[in-house]
Amino acid sequence: MRYQGRLQDWNDEKGYGFVIPNGGGDRAFVHIKAFEQRAQRPSDGQLISYQLRKDERGRFNAIAIRQTAGANNAPIPQKKVAFTARLPHVLLGAGALLCIAVLWAMRYIPDWSLPVIGSMSAVTLGFYLHDKGAAARGQQRTPENTLHILALLGGWPGALIGQGLFRHKTSKRSFQAVFWLTVMLNLATLFFLARWLAD
Repeated sequence: MRYQGRLQDWNDEKGYGFVIPNGGGDRAFVHIKAFEQRAQRPSDGQLISYQLRKDERGRFNAIAIRQTAGANNAPIPQKKVAFTARLPHVLLGAGALLCIAVLWAMRYIPDWSLPVIGSMSAVTLGFYLHDKGAAARGQQRTPENTLHILALLGGWPGALIGQGLFRHKTSKRSFQAVFWLTVMLNLATLFFLARWLAD
């Protein structure tokens, strides 16, 4: 059975990426060697047809890939890209850490808050780096719940930086919805702690 979908997170230098099937479904790993013919270099947003195969670990790989010609192969219009994918994640994450550092220096938040948030952000950034590499190599991934728990425990600035640096998890709306909920919970907690110290 053949499927149609668009390339996502294509790394032209290394020759791999992923494909998201039209109408939804399982994301599959794409390697440039799996293309039957290449009239042009693959690129993000390109429409392709392919077959699916599972590897020994049960992960989906696209095989017998064909580039689909015609108007439907035009790049995805910018207005259809999720807003979260356009957010300056690195600047938001770094700015959040800076603001927290300022609040900490002015003693508006507890003494332990900056060390906890800073260390958890570093750990979370490391997890994002590992998961991005595992996705590229087709290895076992870090569960999304783990990434959410790390963000909830104070690592959300590091998660923002990781999403921006590695272009990771920014286009999956369900993940982003939960992630921004963890951010709001963290901000609400910081606000509560600031009010508590002020009283």
